[in-house]
Parts: sequence; C-alpha cells; structure tokens
Amino acid sequence: MATIHAFHLAIVFGILGNIVSFLVYLAPLPTFFRICKKKSTEGFQSLPYSVALFSAMLTLYYGYLKNRAIMLITINSIGCAIESIYLIIFMIYAAGRARIYTAKLLAFFNLGLFGMIVLCTSLLIKQSYLRLTVVGWVCAIFSVCVFAAPLSIMRLVIKTKSVEFMPFSLSFFLTICATMWFSYGLLTDDFFVATPNILGFTFGIAQMILYIIYKDKKNVVLPEFKVEDAPNGTITSIQLSTTETAGKLNAMNQTQESKIVEGIGDAPTEAIELNV
Repeated sequence: MATIHAFHLAIVFGILGNIVSFLVYLAPLPTFFRICKKKSTEGFQSLPYSVALFSAMLTLYYGYLKNRAIMLITINSIGCAIESIYLIIFMIYAAGRARIYTAKLLAFFNLGLFGMIVLCTSLLIKQSYLRLTVVGWVCAIFSVCVFAAPLSIMRLVIKTKSVEFMPFSLSFFLTICATMWFSYGLLTDDFFVATPNILGFTFGIAQMILYIIYKDKKNVVLPEFKVEDAPNGTITSIQLSTTETAGKLNAMNQTQESKIVEGIGDAPTEAIELNV
C-alpha cells in the first residue's frame, strides 16, 4: 500500500515538475522576441542555450535508459525542441563572429561531447544497470555545475546592492522546479535526480533571501560588461564600470536573466534536465 501511494505521489510531482519546467523553458521568450524585432542578437550570448540543450539531451538519454521514466522523457523532449528553436533564431540573427562561436559550441557540446558519452556508454559498457549508473553520474555532476551558475548573479546583487538583475519571479519558479524534481527523485528512489536539486533548492532560497534584503536599496551601481574574446572565441575577461546607458542596462538585464534560466536546469530547465 505504501509503495502504491509513493508511486502515485511520484506521478503528481513528476507532472508538476513538467509544468514548472516548461514555464522555465519559456522564460527567454521576451529575449527572442526582442532579437527577432531588432533582427540582431545585440549583446546576448548563445552559451546558456547550448548548455541547456546539452543538459536536456543528456537527461533524455538517461530517461531512455531508465525504465518507466516517462516524466523525464517528456519534459526533456520538449526542452530539446524549445532550445533548438532558440538556437536556430540566434544563428539566423547573429553576426558572423557570434554565429561561428555558436556553431563551435554546438559542435563541442551537442555533437562531440554528447556523442562521445553515448558511444562510450553504449560500446564499452555492456551491463544495462552499470550503463545507467554511469550516465546518471554524468547527469548529476553536470547538473551540479549548472546549479552553481547563480553564484555569479548573487555576487553581482551583493556588489551592486540591486536586484534588478535577479527577478524574484524567476528565482521563485526555479526553486519550485527544484522542489518538484527533488520530491520526484526521492519518491522514485532516483539518487541522480534528487541530489542535484538539493543544491538548486538551496540556491533558489538564497536568491529570494537576497531579493528581500536588497529590494528596497537605492544605491545601485550601473554595470557594463566588456567582453573580450580570445582567439578561440572564449571570454577572457569581464570588467565592471559605471558609465552605461539605460538601453544597454536593459539588454544586459535580459542577458543575465537568460543565463540564470539556461544555466539551471534540469532539469534540469536549467533544466537542469532543467533542474533535474
């Protein structure tokens, strides 16, 4: 009886996790409406979307290896489709250098790294349980790395004493998302789903506490990100200054928001799977 009850609860939390994760996946829509309207990617970066696509693909593969993991398969299939659309739009409107950099990201994460994981686990590991365990560990480690991404925006909030770059609604939904998937993982005895979301929940609570502390602060420092690209296209330095116009500040606000979203999830999300 207790097992049946836990199974039903797992289904409920899985459905709720799918719904919340879907909403989090849709969070960058205003950014891409802006890109389409201006026919330019401006200062936005493609890295969060490439990482989110890789996370969704990886968790989708894990869900495929795991029996009856319908909840993981559904949301990550949707996540792969949404992130692919985002990246197609980005590639269409990106300038030459940004388009090449995005192509390199896709080749590294979504073709090279993902392909290597699938091939190695399929050809070198014959036992299905061991293969599932290895892929689960890869998913968990990657999710922990993604969940650590909000540390940069939390540092920015403390430095500028402004929550303008950390919307409360986004932090709230990411926390709810992590809670749903932690509960799902706990009820289905899935260590690889539950454990990373403890970190996601903790960072989400910390972000909301910071919001409460700094939401009424008036002494805001206006930051400007100056991105210098290395020859291989990687970012080498980010510097802060106080001489930015309101228009650029708004663009960077949306950029930082998209980085939080796409840096989570899986859930895994994010969204890890976005926050999974």
